[in-house]
Amino acid sequence: MYRERFGEMKIALIGAGVMGESLLAGILRSGVSATDINIAEIRAQRAAELTEKYGVTCSDALTAVSNADTVLLVVKPQDIAGVLVEISSTLDPNTLIISLAAGVTTASMEANLCAGQPVARVMPNTPSLVDQGMSGISAGTNCSDAHLARAVSLMTSVGQTVVIPEELQDSLTAVSGSGPAYIFYVIESMVAGAVELGISREMATELVVQTVFGAASLIKQTGDEAQTLRERVSSPGGTTVAAINTLDEHGVREAFKAAMSAAQKRSKELGQPTS
Repeated sequence: MYRERFGEMKIALIGAGVMGESLLAGILRSGVSATDINIAEIRAQRAAELTEKYGVTCSDALTAVSNADTVLLVVKPQDIAGVLVEISSTLDPNTLIISLAAGVTTASMEANLCAGQPVARVMPNTPSLVDQGMSGISAGTNCSDAHLARAVSLMTSVGQTVVIPEELQDSLTAVSGSGPAYIFYVIESMVAGAVELGISREMATELVVQTVFGAASLIKQTGDEAQTLRERVSSPGGTTVAAINTLDEHGVREAFKAAMSAAQKRSKELGQPTS
């Protein structure tokens, strides 16, 4: 599919942790050949594992990017600048650099590269592990429509994507980037509550996970708003109303808003240069 749209691909993937491997697996499933992917991974054991599992080549960063038309940076935010400085002089001027690091702006990336280098910024999330990710993509100054389409196609291999103005990236990080953890927290809490009500943990987990999955599927398939669906099952004087009223009394809605605001603030902080 990808090859049909963009022709031959040469991809360098720098950083092969959980998200890096998830992206690698998705790209391979989309039709890109393992022979067209070079992984830069400093841990020898990890490199050997990836080579055996996926048939990709593993090397140092400079070798990986030397023949690449797309470079995916899946390293910690604090490591981005150092990696860019290391590889900048080796890059082809038209090679697209895509960062998946939280808080790192395209302007800061461009400052560590040769003038005119195209860059894009992506915030993925962990459901990318099962091809159900949600990624927000923003283009840098020199990122053409063709470059942006390439970034979208790559991230679509592990889920859905949206293209957004970069000033919304920290907000998106607070919503979908960190969002899966909020849902895990809700599931964790509901399972604990079910156990206290006398249900076994195994059964509680099955009940809660399917309920969350079913509720999300209902929103997606009907197109109805969450409030509409909630009100539909909230009969006056019934059990659901009693539960929702209790959540409101405990300030759950405001707690979620505060949590997302804290995540947005932290994302901005991660993007600030360190002294």
